[in-house]
Amino acid sequence: MSATSLRDEVTDLLQRLIRVDTTNPPGNETAAAGLLREYLETNGVGCELIAKVPERANLVARIPGGDGPSLLLLSHTDVVLADPSEWSVPPFSGELRDGQVWGRGALDMKGQVAASAVAIASLAREGFRPSGDLIFAAVADEEVGDDFGLSWLCREHQDAVRCDYAINEGGGERLELADGRVIYQATVAEKMTAPFRLRVHGRSGHASMPGIADNALVNATQVIERIASFRPEPQLGPEAEAYLRVVLGETTTASRAVSRVAALSPVAAALMDALLVPTFSPTMISASQKRNVIPGLCDVEIDCRLLPGQRPEFVEPMIRAVLGSDVEYELEWTEEPQGGTRSALGTPLWAAVEAFVEEAEPGAQAAPLSCVGFTDSHWLRDAFGTVAYGFFPVTAEMPPEVSALLVHSADERVPVADLELGVRWLRHAAHAILA
Repeated sequence: MSATSLRDEVTDLLQRLIRVDTTNPPGNETAAAGLLREYLETNGVGCELIAKVPERANLVARIPGGDGPSLLLLSHTDVVLADPSEWSVPPFSGELRDGQVWGRGALDMKGQVAASAVAIASLAREGFRPSGDLIFAAVADEEVGDDFGLSWLCREHQDAVRCDYAINEGGGERLELADGRVIYQATVAEKMTAPFRLRVHGRSGHASMPGIADNALVNATQVIERIASFRPEPQLGPEAEAYLRVVLGETTTASRAVSRVAALSPVAAALMDALLVPTFSPTMISASQKRNVIPGLCDVEIDCRLLPGQRPEFVEPMIRAVLGSDVEYELEWTEEPQGGTRSALGTPLWAAVEAFVEEAEPGAQAAPLSCVGFTDSHWLRDAFGTVAYGFFPVTAEMPPEVSALLVHSADERVPVADLELGVRWLRHAAHAILA
């Protein structure tokens, strides 16, 4: 099958997927799942829709295999809100302009949805007979809570998504280093999301007489400054060490890692900076509900991302130490921590990543690292011990610093060349793991 026909096929499918508005909330992912089912069944791939509620279906497709290892191509169909007034084109138009498909979800992550569907459909048309199951899952509710998506499937429909290996979002960026070398980043772990709230105390009073009150909002500014500037001692985890070996050709100390990498790539250095420490970002604040009332309480929400293997109870003493005791506050971990899992290197799937990178761009190298954000991969690792990597390689057409600004933002778009490369990678992985 020619690359041109696959490129046209994945472009058309992505355009149609973008035109299905799956903004979460409310999601309405069943509409996208139905579109995918029609496409896949036309190409001879068996599918099922599995839904906790009718309007939020997950699609699971499969080419059955023998008793060999199984491979899951994982993606999600929900997208974040798009304000049309901020866009150059209607955000759900799926417009093809100058070799790029525009629309909400083009990068996150309907482009990979379409590429995964085309990969498994084209393999089915060719009569591919895998040694183990080749599975494609386009799940709901990744962007908000996962109450209807992969976490629910891993609890209630384990046989549908149980797998030995999985390919998900979260990696694939192409970086050209200052010395001319090229690396493709692949995520093999992810940081833990562990948000917490600081409830800062004061004493309320009438705003016309500030001297008789103790303004909790003013007190909170001290707490915010301290937590925002807090940078724990950096440490090298296995993913950071492996990344440095590719980028630098050697490891170095945690304290020198960022400066060493910065000499080769500012983009890589910014990423490395977030991978060496837990991060604490104040993002929301609430205090008085009336302008003329000085607040006696002020809540500050902190987005906290821990290194793989760390737990909230590990970092809480550090947080309390940096906040001090001169401001009265309470600390509450507001959600069950999620993520923080890792997969091993040296697996057949990692070998497939390395082989594809060398084939796609001779001389380039694959570089493993942790994902600083959040993906669905941790549900699979926790439930089944799955080796899950984030890797959807991209071309040089859109620099990573540009694509990073477009995710969840206006004028999101993806080059058609990246879609084609993604289909090639997913077909390569299927042959490498399941042939």
